Amino acid sequence: MTRSYPGSTPPTGARSGCATEVARCGVPAPEAWDGQQRYRAQIAPVPSGIDRPFWSVMIPTYNCARYLRETLASVLAQDPGREVMQVEVIDDCSNQDDPEAVVAELGGGRVGFFRQPTNVGHVRNFNTCLQRSRGRLIHILHGDDCVRPGFYHAMQRVFDEHPEIGNAFCRQVIIDEAGRWRNISGLLQPESGLAENWLERIAIGQRLQTPAMVVRREVYEHLGGFDRRIHYYGEDWEMWVRIAAHYPVWHEIEPLALYRIHQSSLSGRTFRTGENIRDLRRAVRINRASLPDKDASRISRLALEACALGAIRRARRALARGETVGVAPQILEAFKSSRTPNVLARIAFILLYWAWRALRPPRAEQ
Repeated sequence: MTRSYPGSTPPTGARSGCATEVARCGVPAPEAWDGQQRYRAQIAPVPSGIDRPFWSVMIPTYNCARYLRETLASVLAQDPGREVMQVEVIDDCSNQDDPEAVVAELGGGRVGFFRQPTNVGHVRNFNTCLQRSRGRLIHILHGDDCVRPGFYHAMQRVFDEHPEIGNAFCRQVIIDEAGRWRNISGLLQPESGLAENWLERIAIGQRLQTPAMVVRREVYEHLGGFDRRIHYYGEDWEMWVRIAAHYPVWHEIEPLALYRIHQSSLSGRTFRTGENIRDLRRAVRINRASLPDKDASRISRLALEACALGAIRRARRALARGETVGVAPQILEAFKSSRTPNVLARIAFILLYWAWRALRPPRAEQ
């Protein structure tokens, strides 16, 4: 049965040129994605007569209340008022802490709270964030991530000045459990502006984290929510590829988002099982529907190689820290993803490195 989605025809006005370019490149329109769309939540337009703020800052949580104070504080420090910004925490039925108490303590009635009656998984919880949003721009901010001062002002200015874009993202700072800076994502281009050759670049590999991205709500209404075939890791990547196939994308080169990595995070758990790479392979298969026919096979091969190389890098970093849990699953999933000479050589190297670390004599104590 064919399902209809709000806004499924190409947008008019500022976005008509983008729709024309998409058709010229041979990218499938959403109307041709019926088999794909059944895996994506419908995001209905906000009913008429409801007050709409400019922003919806939607904060999904699950057992991360110890970080939520920092997350909320970073948002509320930039709060322009409830008429301009909706702030709401969407909890996936946490069973180890009480995010509602944190919201009541820090939000002071300013922050909304919704709790799933049962644990639905983070992809469905993300879609609940989209469905409950009322703003014209949506920022999904994980309950353990933060924004730096100036994030909302800078991003709002971009959307005001460039009505043709569907989404915009900034660089991100990687932080650890204690909030210490560990890395800053690299420059993708020398100046802020429309992301160059963005569909191919993002389809080859994930280049940003969710807290760095802001999306017009009408884009989600047009293309649907996050794809539930991706279980734990990479659902955001698939979404950014899907949007890039239909809308211009803006890149803000300032690092204004903070992305936290810790052992209890979903990223840490999926590393230990290899599910992160299995999910990325699923995303590569799904992403083919967003790519021009003439380029789909080439880009997909490059994406699988990038998945493999990413798994090897993660395994090497773990070994360098003296950790072995998760190393074997990462190497195995790298081998399953791609067997280019580059990948095979790196697998051989890391296996030798692992053996050397295991067999070397322990250092004598001083």
